[in-house]
Amino acid sequence: MKPLVIAIDGPSGAGKSTAGRALAARLGYLFIDTGAMYRALALKAMRAGVESGAEPALAGLLQASRIELRDGGRQVLLDGEDVTLPIRAREVSAAASRVSVHPAVRRAMVARQREFGRDGGVVLDGRDIGTAVFPDADVKFYVDADVSHRAERRRRELSAAGVPAELAAIEREIRERDHTDMTRSDSPLIRATDAVLLDTTSLTPEQVLARMLEVVSPRA
Repeated sequence: MKPLVIAIDGPSGAGKSTAGRALAARLGYLFIDTGAMYRALALKAMRAGVESGAEPALAGLLQASRIELRDGGRQVLLDGEDVTLPIRAREVSAAASRVSVHPAVRRAMVARQREFGRDGGVVLDGRDIGTAVFPDADVKFYVDADVSHRAERRRRELSAAGVPAELAAIEREIRERDHTDMTRSDSPLIRATDAVLLDTTSLTPEQVLARMLEVVSPRA
């Protein structure tokens, strides 16, 4: 059988990346964290002094950028530099949300993401994979969780990375990002009508993976 294209969409902090990486590893697929691609562009824009509202400049910056995914998608290279850790900074996350609203940027990113996944054997994690990037994906998931749970998960991630953060501030940032992602004019965050909904609020990562495998295994 042709290797599958598996789309995982959902809001920030719901556990998409954790589940996507685990699923890709189990299937021997490439994991593509599309959010990391927007983060990489946001980081480059911040370094270059390009404002997050400057759509033409951002599109030009992306055109001149080389974004690579290595080690099954676990390592992100920007113009040859390993930026896997720098792109996870809170300020970069916030900038990525602002950068991603621009249609010209999204069109260029979508083209790159389709190129990555054109031969199948991929698990893509993002916010518009099943609706815009691969609307004909073989399997689609929409991963969600309570905002408070997502904020606590993000706080633990930052703490593990040695970055102290106030829970209330994190929850506020997540709500703001949800609003930005769900109300942008180009490819807003919505659940595809044929996507399997997974609420991870009360599930462990192992349970989320098991649920996904129940859906994917008959088709793999």
